[in-house]
Amino acid sequence: MFGDVRRGRRPSFDQAMEPIAAESLYEAFVASLRRSGLRVETGRFRAMMRVRADNDGPVTILIDSRKLF
Repeated sequence: MFGDVRRGRRPSFDQAMEPIAAESLYEAFVASLRRSGLRVETGRFRAMMRVRADNDGPVTILIDSRKLF
């Protein structure tokens, strides 16, 4: 599940996977991409990161308010 924004502006991640299961899924996804020949860079899973970005152009965020469950 993605961040749920139905109750305000900030996304809620209450329904997110448990960290151990999420890391396993993440590693499987990265391995799958690498097997397909893509170059994939990763960091430390769940690490606090300071990210600096310079966006030149529009940003699109899809917000779907339909409840799936």
